[in-house]
Formats: sequence, C-alpha cells, structure tokens
Amino acid sequence: MLRDTHTLLTRILAIHAAIRDGVVRSCEQGTTEQLAAIVAEQAGDTIYAIDRISEDILLQHFETLGKEWSFLLIAEGLGMDGRRVFPAGTDPAHAELCIIIDPIDGTRGLMYQKRPAWILTGVAPNRGAETNLSDIELAVQTEIPLVKQHLSDTLWAVAGQGVQAERYNRLTSERMPLHPHPSQATTIAQGYGAITRFFPGNRALLAAIDDAVVEQVLGPLQQGTAQSFEDQYIATGGQLYELIMGHDRWIADLRPLALKHPGLCCHPYDLCTELIAREAGVLVTNERGALLSTPLDVTTGIAWMGYANTAIYQQIAPALQTAMAQNKLIEEIS
Repeated sequence: MLRDTHTLLTRILAIHAAIRDGVVRSCEQGTTEQLAAIVAEQAGDTIYAIDRISEDILLQHFETLGKEWSFLLIAEGLGMDGRRVFPAGTDPAHAELCIIIDPIDGTRGLMYQKRPAWILTGVAPNRGAETNLSDIELAVQTEIPLVKQHLSDTLWAVAGQGVQAERYNRLTSERMPLHPHPSQATTIAQGYGAITRFFPGNRALLAAIDDAVVEQVLGPLQQGTAQSFEDQYIATGGQLYELIMGHDRWIADLRPLALKHPGLCCHPYDLCTELIAREAGVLVTNERGALLSTPLDVTTGIAWMGYANTAIYQQIAPALQTAMAQNKLIEEIS
C-alpha cells in the first residue's frame, strides 16, 4: 500500500509536465541531426541526445521528491544497472518505494517528428529484488507532442480505482477531462491490430504469424479487400494508449520469443504503465495468458499481448497461441 497516494500522484504529474515541456522546447530549438545524435549504448538500448534532455530534468525533480519519500529509481541513463536511490545514501533494501520510469518512450518517432512519444512512470511498494510489474499500484503516462501538435494527453491509474485522464492544450494551458474507452468491437474485422515488428530481424516470421492469425480468425483474404489494418507505433506506451482509447483492438509483441540473435525488445520500463490499460478494461497478458510479473529492471525482454475486450481476447488468443506453437516460439499447450 502506497503512502499518501494523492500527493505522490500530484508530484509525478508535475514531473511529467516538466519533462514534456522541456523536451518540446528542445525539439522546437534543435535540429533532427542534433536530437538524433547517438551519445551512448546502455543497458541494451541506444541513448540519443534527446534522451539526455529528459534525463537531466528527471533527476532534478526526483532529488526533490526524495525529500518526501525514499525510493529506488529504475530507468535508462542511470548507468549499466539503471538504478539509483533517493535520497542519496539510502540503503536500497530500506527504500519505501520502487519507481520505474521511461522518460521518453518513442524516442525515434519523436526525434524525427513522426509520432508523439510518452513519459511512463510506475510506482510500487519496494519488495526488493522480488518487486515486479504486478506490484505497481500507481501509474502515469504523459504524451510528448510533436512541435506542430498543441494537444497532449495524460492518463493515470491507482490500482483498483479505474482510470483518469486529461487533455492539455499547450497554447492556452487549459486542461479538459478525457474519458478513455477501449473498443467494444467483437471482431478484429475492419479494425486495427498487429504483431509488433519495428526493427530488422525476424520480421518475415512475425509477419507470417500475423497473417496466419488473421486468416484463422477471419478466413482467407478475398481479392481486392482489406480485412484489418495495422499501425507499427514504435512506443509501447503509445501502443497501450491506442488500446485504451479504442483505436486498436489487439497488439502482440513477440520479439523476445522470436529473435534468433540479441535485438531490441520491450523492457519492464516500457510496460510500467500497463496498470492503466488494465484499469481501463484492456486485457494485458504474457505469452501464456498470465498477468505480467517481470522483475523491475532495464534489461529483461518481455513478450506481451493486449486485447481491447474479452470478445477480442477469445477471438485472437487461441489463434495466436496456435501460431506461436507452430513456429516453436512456445511449447504446445496440452
């Protein structure tokens, strides 16, 4: 149980706003080449110049947060293990909270001004090395808009209390309530959904599984028709948002299962706001259909699936399990 959840939420919302505003200013003032410059390779991912901007703001504000709560912070950019305790000198075992954050989820799309990125934060009571995604009791995600975009959404959830959200107008500073609703469609036909394949490496396999799932569910493709659609949004938080807002009906990220060689996969910090999706009614599972319970770190690869509602789950999950087993990504289910 988190202490003084309302105040903690208020502090995190303010940190998100500061990161959002600082990153947008940098995007307005910098060139694509400057923002996309590679500055480091850490903890299994590439760190770009734009990432450093968000990390600097983050650390300034978390120093202040450490005056009210002791916590272990888990994030990229904090060295190879991605960990730091606040206040400085605190024994990690005695820290009250475990906070995992991705300061910019969707860096690549944002630095090229193609898609908005997201700030993701999950907060759990600190249970030491056993602390995992299922322990997160407070989650916040905030949109970092494109320079040409004046609206930015923020969503948050406290475990067991549903979802709240607002839409911020950065031109007028007005905030309006937002009411997320996952799709209630009972079929994937004529809707968005896909298997994630952002980067080179086994895309042919992942696309073949995608096609097999859709064909099993909707039947053979008819000439001159499009049965369903896909949107490869290179941001896990963005994918969750699309499910929460009713834009997508299903998503499956199988990269850790499919990659023959080490590659860029989804990590716990990418999924630290999946609580928001679940509180909205989205079904989020691992490859076996169970709740995500990966330990909080910056290196573990995670396979995950999201379904807008039970009907979509019942339609897609069996077909997906069959296709994964046939392609030896998982063992046959007896």
